[in-house]
Amino acid sequence: MEVLQRTANRGSVSTGYDIDNSAAFGGANGIQFNPSSDGNQRTWTMSLWVKRSEIGVETTIFGAQNTAMVFMDPDWFRFHLYTGSTTYYYDTDNSGTVFRDTSAWYHFVFQCDTTQAVAANRTKLYINGALYTGARGGADTSANIPQNTEFRLNNNAVNFQVGYFYAGNEQLDGYLAEVNFTDGVANDADAFGEYDDNSGIWKPKAYAGSYGTNGFYLEFKESAASATGIGKDTSGNGHNFSTGGAYPAQATDTPTNNFCTINAVVGTDSTISEGATKFTNHGVNGWETFVATMGAGTSGKWYAEFQVVDHGYGDNFIGISPIDDPDLNRGFGTSFAYLGSDTSLDESVGYYAAGGNRYIGGGTASYGNSYTTTDIMSVAVDMDNGKLYFAKNGTWQNSGDPTSGSTGTGALDVRGATKPQTISGSVYYANHAMKANYGGFTTISISSPQSDGNGRGVFEFAPPSGYYALCTKNLAEFG
Repeated sequence: MEVLQRTANRGSVSTGYDIDNSAAFGGANGIQFNPSSDGNQRTWTMSLWVKRSEIGVETTIFGAQNTAMVFMDPDWFRFHLYTGSTTYYYDTDNSGTVFRDTSAWYHFVFQCDTTQAVAANRTKLYINGALYTGARGGADTSANIPQNTEFRLNNNAVNFQVGYFYAGNEQLDGYLAEVNFTDGVANDADAFGEYDDNSGIWKPKAYAGSYGTNGFYLEFKESAASATGIGKDTSGNGHNFSTGGAYPAQATDTPTNNFCTINAVVGTDSTISEGATKFTNHGVNGWETFVATMGAGTSGKWYAEFQVVDHGYGDNFIGISPIDDPDLNRGFGTSFAYLGSDTSLDESVGYYAAGGNRYIGGGTASYGNSYTTTDIMSVAVDMDNGKLYFAKNGTWQNSGDPTSGSTGTGALDVRGATKPQTISGSVYYANHAMKANYGGFTTISISSPQSDGNGRGVFEFAPPSGYYALCTKNLAEFG
């Protein structure tokens, strides 16, 4: 099976065009706009970047009544095209082409021009810059669209919907950036992106063409939860989007600077939500450990924050583990499944919520204070010197000093430093959860936003001097 990720953009490619913000969708309906008049219902283009947080479920990226861009289960892509009486489907091969890379941004461009004399040219799908020419699976009938067909999309009786499907179903859990709709203009993918000369990776560029009457551009540059905030259209048309249930939140995780999140592929017995920043244990008591989408490499100094959502009896850990440690992710009911318990590999390190002890290689010792749902916990890992530090509400435990370098004042030794480490967590009780903040987005309440020394990431506490958020621009510089 082909997993389309080889050319997906992980934000590590140098580009002269930087995207500052995205929108994080999840848990409620998205945003909508109702055009005041009909636009061109034969010719239009939809272009957007999406980073998935949830896989294995049917989710909608964009829609207008029964016209929609949808990730189907299991993780293939469909574009519904609805005339008001007939639905045509443009499907990727549901047995061969899937989209499961939650660490990367995908770019989709769907071009419609039913005025074309050649049937194959009436609809086109570009994925990461490449025209899709693979097998069509499922109930595909897009090749049968008659010339000059008009779809319900761009009809003034139908809302444009971003992040959910008609009637509020199939909401997206993930991130969207650079949402462009061009009314009356059939654009190829190269109107919105280009290949990097050195890496061959597809990367975004500014759109310079016409938007037409009902076209819009959502760059999510305003943070307010309003139609003139996060829903603001900056195409010049002023087609601002109101809420269809709940506004998404602004994020700094973008196709040009991709941030670390919880890995939705690992820990499959559990639920990953809120832009892959919340980890909820499965429905049976038993340890589940999540890892992150980005390892801290074997060099550099890295920072993240966590908050326990459900304290229970304090059965939670924060810490680090190798990105490829299989013993920590064997599913519930197994031993050695929490941070610091892995005696066979002796590489993970955990800080226990209930007693404040540290766990390394299955052994435990006194370390710091216990922590609960009201606390924001910080993790600072110094891969240059093999040291690890934890803070509770800004106070470094064990009298630690993350800036002490090789001295490692109050530090724990980082085991397995020859492998990339992820800043991770473990949860024991059924349906209990933990939130992570790697800097790109979080639902942890931030009262005094702080960034790292490069001005990247949004945290409650300032990262120590020389420590940075796990994002591709920082990793390219320090990793």
